[in-house]
Amino acid sequence: MNEQLNTTLMSWVQMLNDPLWNFLVVFLVVVGVFYTLITGAVQLRLFFHSIKVMKSSRKEGDDEHGITPFQAFVTGLASRVGVGNVAGVAIAIAIGGPGAVFWMWLTAFLGMSSAFVESSLAQLFKVRDTQNQQFRGGPAYYITQGLKQKWLGVVFALSLILAYGFVFNAVQANSIIDATSHAWGWDKANLMLNLGLFSFEISWVGIVLVILTAVIIFGGIKRIAKVAESFVPLMAVMYLAVALYIAVKNFSILPEIFQLIFTHAFQFDAAAGGFFGAMVSMAMMMGIKRGLFSNEAGMGSAPNAAAASDVKHPVNQGLVQMLGVFVDTFVVCSCTAIIILSSGLYHDAGFAGVQLTQMALVSQIGSWGDDFLAIILFMFAYSSIIGNYAYAESNMQFINNNRKVILVFRLLVLFMVYFGAITSVPLVWSMADLSMGLMATINLFAILLLTPFALMLLKDYTSQLKQGIKEPEFKLDNHPKFKDKVNSDIW
Repeated sequence: MNEQLNTTLMSWVQMLNDPLWNFLVVFLVVVGVFYTLITGAVQLRLFFHSIKVMKSSRKEGDDEHGITPFQAFVTGLASRVGVGNVAGVAIAIAIGGPGAVFWMWLTAFLGMSSAFVESSLAQLFKVRDTQNQQFRGGPAYYITQGLKQKWLGVVFALSLILAYGFVFNAVQANSIIDATSHAWGWDKANLMLNLGLFSFEISWVGIVLVILTAVIIFGGIKRIAKVAESFVPLMAVMYLAVALYIAVKNFSILPEIFQLIFTHAFQFDAAAGGFFGAMVSMAMMMGIKRGLFSNEAGMGSAPNAAAASDVKHPVNQGLVQMLGVFVDTFVVCSCTAIIILSSGLYHDAGFAGVQLTQMALVSQIGSWGDDFLAIILFMFAYSSIIGNYAYAESNMQFINNNRKVILVFRLLVLFMVYFGAITSVPLVWSMADLSMGLMATINLFAILLLTPFALMLLKDYTSQLKQGIKEPEFKLDNHPKFKDKVNSDIW
């Protein structure tokens, strides 16, 4: 990409990023604390129950109208478990130090309650597609119905399309190129195309990735869900198996690693001046930003997959998506952190992003670690691309469900996958931060205003559990106060 254009874009994006994230870091924590308290720590209270719900949901659901809750879970996990778990954790540790991992954990713990609320709301306000009768929904829908603010729903939908349809997919493609370049030098096969003032790289890896993406996204949400159901568990198990081996191998130094994480988490830089200099360390900032990018709690992304499932009670899917946040951060991200911190290579500023994780793996399991991570990262990133697309398509349908418009949208998504394969890492990640911050801000305000609906759903669900009902069923008629506010023939 032209260096001058790249520098200009980077300065514009960064100018907007800094003030947005200074605000959002505090806002995310406040909202997470609020929902943890007001739901009675639902992420602890119903944690084991959420595992039970997830296990029993593999075959649940009317296939005619929606996907199963388990398919919605793995579709959400397909988007969550991706580059953020490999490159994102590495970037957080390289810049913010070991303490960043603590803030990723805290963000996930608090975010589990936010994820529960947003996915439950997505189920409550979901609609049937007029063309194929499939369920769809998400923040754009609950903002429009619950808050009666269609314009804000459109703004959110545009933000999500920008983030997930375009920017995040560029991030995933960028990291695939980074990993295959480091492992096999595939970027050396690129061709250069000169067009006057600008020169572009023709990446054959990018072209192959575009083709593989097109095969899936032109099949719609059902095909995406089926691919995710068979694909995601396999890639997660492979990565966790290697991480477990490294953890066992370094068992004697694990206490030191956890000590590093906790002691470095609270090293604030008072010399930076002002409130944020004294109260927000680089570890905190990087941990929260990369943690949010990875687990997506509160961002308004996973609810789009959650709404597509067919369940008897909205809370069912809220619990299942809450569990997805736990798996993403406490399991997968923690594995990456152990791999990197065991190696000690995070001190070397010469490595960043996915290359840091690759070098850490090589130091722990030998030269085949480079190849292994390149393959795993491809699986992670590819699954994220198709999961991200599922989110974006639902919001594109919200704005305009015309088939020709959807076709143009799909072609633009494929272009951004290719764009990510040829552009620079800092610019792509900065664009991801900006679009993610915009989305999260709108969604967090929306779910706060819709809190009474979420609490009604939780109370209805838990009261049925107390009555001994094993599979609670939601009936809107039992809640006349809310019936007129939810325009639905589903419940």
